[in-house]
Amino acid sequence: MIDDNLKLTGALSIAVNDTVVQEVTNIVVTAGKGYVASRLKESGRATEMGYMAIGTGTGTAAVGNTTLGTELDRNALTSTTVSGVTVAYVGQWNAGDGTGAITEAGIFNASSGGTMLARVKFDVINKGANDSMTITWTITVN
Repeated sequence: MIDDNLKLTGALSIAVNDTVVQEVTNIVVTAGKGYVASRLKESGRATEMGYMAIGTGTGTAAVGNTTLGTELDRNALTSTTVSGVTVAYVGQWNAGDGTGAITEAGIFNASSGGTMLARVKFDVINKGANDSMTITWTITVN
């Protein structure tokens, strides 16, 4: 009997003003797993992940989530890099963008709505109006 146990896991690093302030793991949500499966078929596949959102929601992340609890801002990804079994997504919020008490983030395939790949809830990060913030999010297929 073959038992492959294919899993998707994620971790992210959050930096404010170029200083890492948190490193946390995340869940890949059910909709995200369906998205990955759809990408295995060439025709009719889902649009690639191209956006990261941040929010101020306080609810626990769950595999059934399809949105953030309270989305504050969503930006196009700065970069996406595939290396072996990992994909690294980078999102950037410059000064004046996404300002607030940030507590959650997600990866999406549309500038609004769309399919969420992964969601994470973390300890509050107070992003001031003059702060920049970078989130580097790595999804691993293992």
